[in-house]
Amino acid sequence: MRTASIQRKTGETSIELTLNLDGRGQSTIDTGIGFLDHMLTLFASHGLFDLTVQARGDLQVDNHHTAEDTFICLGKALDQALGERRGLVRTAHSYTPMDETLALVALDLGGRPYCVFEGEFVTPSAGTLGTDLIFHLFESLAIHGRFNLHARVLYGRNDHHKIEALFKALAKALDAAATIDPRRQGVPSTKGTLNA
Repeated sequence: MRTASIQRKTGETSIELTLNLDGRGQSTIDTGIGFLDHMLTLFASHGLFDLTVQARGDLQVDNHHTAEDTFICLGKALDQALGERRGLVRTAHSYTPMDETLALVALDLGGRPYCVFEGEFVTPSAGTLGTDLIFHLFESLAIHGRFNLHARVLYGRNDHHKIEALFKALAKALDAAATIDPRRQGVPSTKGTLNA
């Protein structure tokens, strides 16, 4: 079972998160940020990951610390669940529509953290989650999950649709890249090692 449990406690947040990469899309999410809960729920569902998140943070300040630390934990859980990354398909992408919006996510689980994000939002927030945080959440996930992540909103008008399409595309691409290819022996690299 490719699973991981992460706990993070700081002066700003307290997070408990579990991830099963080979799940059935079941989730129990409670961050105190409704829109973030919605995105993590659909991320689990569309990626067929089992995910539980219990997060408490200084929401009286704003959503930044709670959202950021949740994605740090999700990245760390992903890295831990992938283990030595043997047999992975490794790279994948997903084009995902959401009504008038089309988003693309492409990623490489080769162990090199990098994030490129192209998306413009016209509203300051989706629910209570600041839209300026979306790039930072993807970046935090890529850095702590140790993978290469490219995310782009190709077009769209509604910010909710743009963000939802991005999260669905992320889930689909991650599920595909994390799939074990029974034909592959060892790590998916001609170097014979990842992270080098």
